[in-house]
Amino acid sequence: MKQQKPENLMRASFPSRSVNEGLARSLVASFAALADPTVEELCDIKTAVSEAVTNAIVHGYRDTMGQVYIAAALYPGDRLVITVRDRGCGIADVAKAREPLFTTCSTGERAGLGFAVMEELMDKVKVRSRLGEGTTVVMERALRSRE
Repeated sequence: MKQQKPENLMRASFPSRSVNEGLARSLVASFAALADPTVEELCDIKTAVSEAVTNAIVHGYRDTMGQVYIAAALYPGDRLVITVRDRGCGIADVAKAREPLFTTCSTGERAGLGFAVMEELMDKVKVRSRLGEGTTVVMERALRSRE
């Protein structure tokens, strides 16, 4: 199968500060708006991005600072692909981390639902991770045509 080229592409990076989660939501929402999604689709996308970026900040970098990288691409047929990547500590067991209620946060402040939320709101979620090298989350969503 031939790889499709995106019709439009956006990339950004920012420090792993919690205040930048809102920046990531806004960037992706503005970019996705080019495809004229429904309000519900836009809310779902923003929430999924929030979860992925928060995971990178809270779990990927834990008590250190690093960069969070985000990219969004629009493909023919209004297919949106969002990639969130960190170069943090990585995930020892991706399958376990994707289980609802699993968290690496020992303070009890985190519900462990990030991946479950992403999977509920997006069509596809792929997670790649290597210990000591970081994690990449790729989320896909087909946007409804409003024609």
